[in-house]
Amino acid sequence: MSTRIAVDFIACDGRGVCAELFPERITLDEWGYPILSDEPIPSELMAHAKRSVAACPVLALKLVSD
Repeated sequence: MSTRIAVDFIACDGRGVCAELFPERITLDEWGYPILSDEPIPSELMAHAKRSVAACPVLALKLVSD
């Protein structure tokens, strides 16, 4: 089973907190909205992913499993 981060672009307001906390898988576009990697999150980065999801001020991120 693999886990990835998904974003609700309707809820996202482009603050960029997610990319600051999880730069290994999230970058920002020119307006500050996240660009997510399609790569599954390895177990050694899972704590960073969970912290990024939990810190989203508008709850636009979630972890999804395949």
